[in-house]
Amino acid sequence: MSALADLLGEIAACRVCEAALPCGPRPALRAAAGARILLAGQAPGRKVHESGVPWDDASGKRLREWLAVDAETFYDPECFAIVPMGFCYPGTGPSGDLPPRPECRRLWHPRLLPLLERVELVLAVGYYAQAYHLAARKRSLTETVAAWREYFPAVMPLPHPSPRNQMWLARNRWFESELLPALRARVAEVLGR
Repeated sequence: MSALADLLGEIAACRVCEAALPCGPRPALRAAAGARILLAGQAPGRKVHESGVPWDDASGKRLREWLAVDAETFYDPECFAIVPMGFCYPGTGPSGDLPPRPECRRLWHPRLLPLLERVELVLAVGYYAQAYHLAARKRSLTETVAAWREYFPAVMPLPHPSPRNQMWLARNRWFESELLPALRARVAEVLGR
């Protein structure tokens, strides 16, 4: 087996933060050595925890629309490495899902990300992914996403595609008119389409 396959097996068996997970561990990620795009989200939600398939929810559907890719391409690990900040569902708090557990980022990311040598584009979805993947983040998620040209073409900061973010999208029309066309063109370029 390859080093990446061995590591993915270790991650699948991980129980490091089991006591802190309300539904138990079920790491949800995908990766292959040939992946061209790294999709760095926050952590799986309850529905993804139940299915075991990353972005298998309304947020994933919207994200695929933003990227202008079909499910087959999105779930091809040779195209997209799906590596969230936390690999397991962290539970729900008063205002939505809890933040990703920090153990994954500390324990697994330093070993996993260097094995993804062909990545040309990082999609940093949400605050926690942006904090990790952007050297110079702005004061807020909105300011960071609005400054996308500063990180482009290597990294694209994105808001979470959750249906809960309808108001954010309505207040920030530039996201759809300016950022999404550039994002779609860059994804197509990286995937050779």
